[in-house]
Amino acid sequence: MFVLINFIFASIAIFIDQQLHLCFKMEIGYGLQTLPFGPVYTFYSLITFVPTIAVQIRRLHDVGKTGWFLFLSLLPVIGTIWVLVLYCSSSSAGNNAYGPNPANKE
Repeated sequence: MFVLINFIFASIAIFIDQQLHLCFKMEIGYGLQTLPFGPVYTFYSLITFVPTIAVQIRRLHDVGKTGWFLFLSLLPVIGTIWVLVLYCSSSSAGNNAYGPNPANKE
């Protein structure tokens, strides 16, 4: 749910930037290019940075991995795919080193 709500609010922030013509401009190559986002989206991203990291680490804990596995996403292609597979995999059964399985309904 966090990812879905975050995606919706980020899309709204980008839409506001574009409608108010606040998008950042950057000189790339031979001319001035307009980026698809501006200060509203940047502010939103800064506010949600720490909660996003916390949710990602919590998900890694649910599958029985340490939060340091998040640094694997810094590896080009393979690291990102590996972390995505961990996010999509099912939680470990029973308790693990990080606490009880939140999917268990007892």
